[in-house]
Amino acid sequence: MNFKKVQQVLAPPPAHMVGDGFRVHNFFPSGYNMSNQRMSPFYLLDYNAPMELAPANSVKGVGVHPHRGFETVSIAYHGAIAHGDSFGNKGVINAGDVQWMTAASGVLHKEYHEEQFSKEGGLFQMVQLWVNLPAQYKMSPPKYQAITNEKMGKFFLPQEQGLVEVIAGHFKGVKGPADTFTPIELYTIKLRKGATVEMDFPESYNTGFLMIEGSVRVNDTHNAPVHHFVLFTNKGTHIHIEAQEDTIILAMSGSPLNEPIASYGPFLMNTKAELQQAITDFNSGQFGVLE
Repeated sequence: MNFKKVQQVLAPPPAHMVGDGFRVHNFFPSGYNMSNQRMSPFYLLDYNAPMELAPANSVKGVGVHPHRGFETVSIAYHGAIAHGDSFGNKGVINAGDVQWMTAASGVLHKEYHEEQFSKEGGLFQMVQLWVNLPAQYKMSPPKYQAITNEKMGKFFLPQEQGLVEVIAGHFKGVKGPADTFTPIELYTIKLRKGATVEMDFPESYNTGFLMIEGSVRVNDTHNAPVHHFVLFTNKGTHIHIEAQEDTIILAMSGSPLNEPIASYGPFLMNTKAELQQAITDFNSGQFGVLE
């Protein structure tokens, strides 16, 4: 079997706050000083590990901020997240749902704990990915995809061992609803203890698994505990997973862009001149208005 070998199993880096509502572990690019190309087209992975939120009368989160040149993908596992942008898109994602925002040429954005969830409090857990856009699409019109759990492709494993929820790409013939600019595979894998699952990704794809719940044995060579990130090499294609307990995994794999990256805060472009233009455009109000 041509296994895609495990390069490292990474523990969650120290947490830091994003705004006043999200306590995240940044696995890349800064958490392990990875090259900003190492997981391309995925540029950033922030993981809000489970945290218990006390009831509050005021909502917490991240206030109005700009984005250009990439997409944000927010995945809720517990709790509820509200969001809005300067193009009039707004909504709430609940546990199991995904918000896929293409900032592209530029939007203002805000996201925070949903009001009723804030009042009641409870368990909160989420992931945010930044997906880089190819140069030819960086200045495309912004768009938004609301992907509820019901819309996802579902592949059910035999003997009720679990299921694979396909957000983007294809798993064993089941297609995910997300519209992507480059080839991307993004799944939530839910396994019962003792279950096994097999998958294949092209050798060139950058691939990683985030352990949301539980633990697994990968390729009969590595144990992956909860809240750890499994980084695979770019050799081999096949991955074998065995759940050591009831487990949830976020699997991500994609074709690298192989383009220059210039980043500054919420802007992700190809050159320093493009970054300067993004700052100029933002300061001159071209990203719209958001209260």
